[in-house]
Amino acid sequence: MQTKRVRIKLPATSANLGPGFDAAALAMSMHLTVEAEPAPTWQIHATGRDPELVGSLEKNLIIDTFTSVLQDAGKKASPLRLTIHNEIPLGMGCGSSAAALCAGVALADFFGELKMGDAGIVTEASRREGHPDNVAACWLGGFTVSADTERGVETATFGTELPWQLLLAVQATSLATKKARALLPETYSKADAVFNVQRMALLTAAFAGGRRDLLRAGTEDRIHQPYRQDACPLLKALLPLAQDQKFAGVALSGAGPSVLMVLEPETTLLEAQTVVTALAGADVELIPVSIAGGAEVQELA
Repeated sequence: MQTKRVRIKLPATSANLGPGFDAAALAMSMHLTVEAEPAPTWQIHATGRDPELVGSLEKNLIIDTFTSVLQDAGKKASPLRLTIHNEIPLGMGCGSSAAALCAGVALADFFGELKMGDAGIVTEASRREGHPDNVAACWLGGFTVSADTERGVETATFGTELPWQLLLAVQATSLATKKARALLPETYSKADAVFNVQRMALLTAAFAGGRRDLLRAGTEDRIHQPYRQDACPLLKALLPLAQDQKFAGVALSGAGPSVLMVLEPETTLLEAQTVVTALAGADVELIPVSIAGGAEVQELA
């Protein structure tokens, strides 16, 4: 009997995106790649970023999700040998947990023959994440808007083919999502709510229509970024770039502390990096990325 093997490749994501709090995320061209096959005991070989954390068997989000999904389905979770290559910064607002959750659900779907489909995988991963924005963009790619409804998670994806140059600024220290959420107020004014609804409409139109000119206003926010600036020094330093003609838009990535910037077409990567380094300091890591497609699942011979 031939052993089942699978390779799953999942992109990083930048959620919230200015006004898109818990509603929008963008897939970025950094990936978590997992190859899996049955094994007598759990084994992980990890390469790339943070291999010690990614390769740990204890409190491993991929393994815990895989096991839990199968147990919920009334199936046995047999051990796997995982070969993982990770390019996504951990704890930096780049969707590392969403990628791990999607990997765990997808592995359970494959080895448990659950036949969940795309919608089922997104809904299950969203239930475990607590909100759908990151996992929806991770699985579907591009700029994906999402919402929890009575029918499950509803999604729409735009802009997967847009050739926009993005620049991600990553600081040395991480920020826990739980801590970042605790910084937000319980209520908002009507004016701030209307402001964000209008900007979210512009942001969606920008990606749906390839309208980079809408990003400057479309990435403005009053719901989460103002309350997270003190905990995210890169945001405080780089947000003024939204008014710089070299940049089309600037937004906190996820809950932070990373910052995502979209460059204007005539701006070279070197020019953008020089400007960002002058504002943020030499310790910041600058990662050129592009808009990525969604999950790739390949059964291996």
